[in-house]
Amino acid sequence: MEPSNKYFIAVAGNIGAGKSSLTKMLGERFKWKPYYESVDDNPYLADFYGDMNRWSFHLQIYFLSNRFKSHKEIVESHKSVIQDRSIYEDAEIFARNLYEIGKMDSRDYENYVSLFHVMMEYLKPPDLLIYLKSSVDTLLEQIKRRGRDYEQTIARSYLEQLNRHYEQWINNYSIGPLLIIESDALDFVHRPDDFEFIAAQVKERLPQLQLFD
Repeated sequence: MEPSNKYFIAVAGNIGAGKSSLTKMLGERFKWKPYYESVDDNPYLADFYGDMNRWSFHLQIYFLSNRFKSHKEIVESHKSVIQDRSIYEDAEIFARNLYEIGKMDSRDYENYVSLFHVMMEYLKPPDLLIYLKSSVDTLLEQIKRRGRDYEQTIARSYLEQLNRHYEQWINNYSIGPLLIIESDALDFVHRPDDFEFIAAQVKERLPQLQLFD
């Protein structure tokens, strides 16, 4: 039996945190339509990891454009949806970090932030944001395991910087309900009990899901 409420769920987390896997699994469990981050068909991603200074603005605009389109479709949909990475992470984490480490100049960053704030005026926040909190050691292991060539050169210091921005953003997140999953000790892909632990917490935050066994 499906709940009558329509839900918009977003899964947030650093590179390698397991967002796509959790999005897929929760989508299947609760019959939510998944929206995945555009990675394999992204025309800038490989170039970006080869030369961040040259391609940072292009990449972030591509992500922002695609995420805005997906977010708009999600809000207008009549179905419950779960999204792999939120539009907020593009601005609050990745673009901000690129600017602060000197990989995006101030002119491009100010242009980007201005566009982001205009978009925010038209977007409804998620009914629940799930944050997969992972240590850098866990992220590096999972990045290595999934084997995307362009990710193997990601520096530990870059992931550490992103994690600091994630913590700051999550500590100040106030636009809707938030569920933080401490994921270092979990393997929800291979251990059913770990997934059930996460699913139970999601159900607690969304009472209508009690209709699911």
